[in-house]
Parts: sequence; structure tokens; C-alpha cells
Amino acid sequence: MKRLYDDNLYRFNEPQASYWEATAGDRPVAVVGLQKDETCDVAIIGGGYTGLSAALHLARDYDIDVRVLDAGHIGWGASGRNGGFCCIGGTGVQRRDLIKLYGEENAKDFVRAQVEAVEHVRRIAAEENLEIQASGAAELEVAHTPKAFDRLQDDHELLTNTYGVDSEIVGADEFRERYYDSTEQFGALISRPGFALHPLRYCKGLANAAVRHGATLHEHSEVLEWRKGDDGLHRLVTAGGAIKARRVVFATNGFMPEQLKPEFYGRTMPVVSAIVVTRELDADERAAQQWRTDHPTINCRRILNYFRLLPDNRFLFGGRGHTNGDARGERRNYEDIISTFHRIWPAWSDVAIEYRWHGLICMTSTFCPSLGQLEDDSSVFFSYGYHGNGVNTASWSGKQLADWIGNGRSPQLPEIVKGLGRKYPLPGLRMKYLQLGIGVSAWLDRRS
Repeated sequence: MKRLYDDNLYRFNEPQASYWEATAGDRPVAVVGLQKDETCDVAIIGGGYTGLSAALHLARDYDIDVRVLDAGHIGWGASGRNGGFCCIGGTGVQRRDLIKLYGEENAKDFVRAQVEAVEHVRRIAAEENLEIQASGAAELEVAHTPKAFDRLQDDHELLTNTYGVDSEIVGADEFRERYYDSTEQFGALISRPGFALHPLRYCKGLANAAVRHGATLHEHSEVLEWRKGDDGLHRLVTAGGAIKARRVVFATNGFMPEQLKPEFYGRTMPVVSAIVVTRELDADERAAQQWRTDHPTINCRRILNYFRLLPDNRFLFGGRGHTNGDARGERRNYEDIISTFHRIWPAWSDVAIEYRWHGLICMTSTFCPSLGQLEDDSSVFFSYGYHGNGVNTASWSGKQLADWIGNGRSPQLPEIVKGLGRKYPLPGLRMKYLQLGIGVSAWLDRRS
């Protein structure tokens, strides 16, 4: 199967050498590879947050026979690799531009859904007793230049007075006293709700809960062929067997095997994101940068960085990549990210990096999520395009799809997320578009 990136990114039998994999605890129960032909009501392609949330709600809330197929282990993809941010987001469109493009009411509906998505994760973790190692109580968006702080002030006014989001703006001096200091700190926007979690523990918790309520999960079961028979049933073929299902949920996001069904080809732009994690920082080291927060944090760069202090006092730092995914580019990516980390917090320039890994986030041509049902086949449902905010957006999306299937009617979705979205023009050139976009963004970041 031809994919956009180097095969190095699609080694389904190899878990990432990540901090999350090293600290995820026990694997989900009753998860096996598909070994024979099976039938079910709903088959889900993708064992990440979208697929597992859909499976959990279908099995628990509607008593529907559901099976999940994943090419790797459960949580192998972005759901087990991300930074663990559960915060308002889900789009690459600036907050004011969202109103210009879609109108104020549609923009407000989307942001309300994002707030609900954050609370949904918190709620499902409590209901199913998931050990997600939650920390922090807000998201910090830090200005890396004085000009960036001006934009954050505008965003604060917009979030508070138009979107109705709980937010506050703090200048550099107050921020330094309350949170941390660095070479790129000129004040920040603080928004709520938002918190951090252990993404792979959350993913495995969803898997365990789905199994407990009756779902069946198949790992290492890559779907190689997808066709629909004269009987109206979908047949999903893997190396070990096939599943026949009345309905299918396509829930693969950045690792989407888009060639399986032509309707999905050219709809997404996977983007490399890489993360490093340090050894534990002692109290003196944290004090050297006046670090005193566990809130998840991002900066305002066009090619943004995201970071947080983990519960064991290790420091996580991530950023977007621009390679083709091969091993050489992967190493170069880590070098760039570590160099940026050292530049922002020079007191930590000698702190050892103990974990490094990378994966794919998923963008769309509209820079907004896509969620829905195929117009020419109402038995196929989909959700993708979370723009780096998959923890909450994917979890919420999976529930929306489950409610849609379980109730037999479309839920009240924000207009912004409805449908397949636009295809990229000349989809075969997507990597060229990406390289150009990242190059221009990096140049603008350097100029600022």
C-alpha cells in the first residue's frame, strides 16, 4: 500500500521507544489478532481515541455488536504518542478567522463543542475509573515575542466576550511569578477547561472499558482490502481473516490508509510531530527557570512547540517536523527540537534527554475536523482531522458517531465539522505543499 511518508513511520509491529510506552502499565485485556472470518454489526478501522470511544459507547450505551481493527497494537498511532494535552483546539484556523470564515454562531457552536469535548474526557475517565494521571487545570499559550502578546490580548477579548470561554491574560512579570521564565516569555493567555494526561494510559483505559462492556478488539490486524458485497455487507480483509459488518466507522486520522476507499483519498495532510522527554529535574533545576506549573503549555510560533512538566518531574518538549519520515530525517528532527529546547531554557542545556519519538498529526484542507456519513453510502461513518488536539476532539467525535449509529439519526453537530471536507488539489503533490508551508512558516518565525 503506497503511503505519503517513508515506511519507517509505518512499522506496525514495533512500538515507539516513548516515555508513554515505558510507563503505560498493563496492556488491554482480551485483545487478539483476527485469526478467522467474523461478522458484527459495526466494524471500526482504527484503535485510537476515535475508534475506541465509538466502540465503548456503542457497546455500553446501545448494546451493539462492535469490533475494532488496528494495524498495530491498541494505541500504536497518534493516540499513544501525543503530548497528552486535553484542551480547547481542534482547528488550525485562528479564532477571529473562524468567525470570518463560518460566521459567529457557527464558530461559537464549534468552540462550545470543544469545551464539551474536554469535559467528556474528564467525565468518561471518572465513569470508567480510568487511571489517566491527570494534571494541570488550564492551558497556557505563551507569547514568544512582544508582538505575539498583542495577538493574545485580542484572543483573550474574543474568547471572553464572544466565545464565552473562561480565560485570562497575564503580562510577562506576572507570568514569571506564577508559572516560569524563559528566553521566549512575554506574557500568556490562560484558558479553561484544559488539563494534561498520560495519553497511552487513557487509550488503554478506553480499550479496557470497551472490552468490559462487550466490544471486541483486534490488534495487529491491518485492513488490506475493503469492499462491499451484493448482500450489502462490508468485508474488511486482513492477513489473518476478514470481518463482515453492516456498518463501518473509518477512524484512522493521521495514519489513514486512504487508498482503501476512494472517497477518502486526498482529504488529509499528515504532519510529523516529534517529542523528547528529559530525565527528572530536581528542585534546584526547576527553580533555575522559576518553573512552578503543571499546566500544559504551547507557544505562539507558527510552527508551534508544546511542553509540560510531567508528574515525575521530567520535562516533555515537542514540535512539528518537516522530514519525509525516514530515519535520517527523524534524527535531524530531534536535533532541531533539542536545540530549540535548550535555547528557550538555557539553564537546562545540560539536562539529559532520555526518550524521543515521533508520529503524525492530521490536518485537512479546511484546517477543521471532518465528521460524518458518506453521502453515497449511509453505512460508512468517519472522523478525522484533529490538528494536534485529538485527545478531546477524537474522544468526543467517537461518541458522536456512536450516538448517530445507536439512535439512527445525526446528532446536533457544529456545521464546521460536517462532511468530508475538500480534497487537496492535485493530492499527489501534498508533500510539496507541506514542505513549502513549513519552510515559509519557519522563515516567518525566524524573522519574528
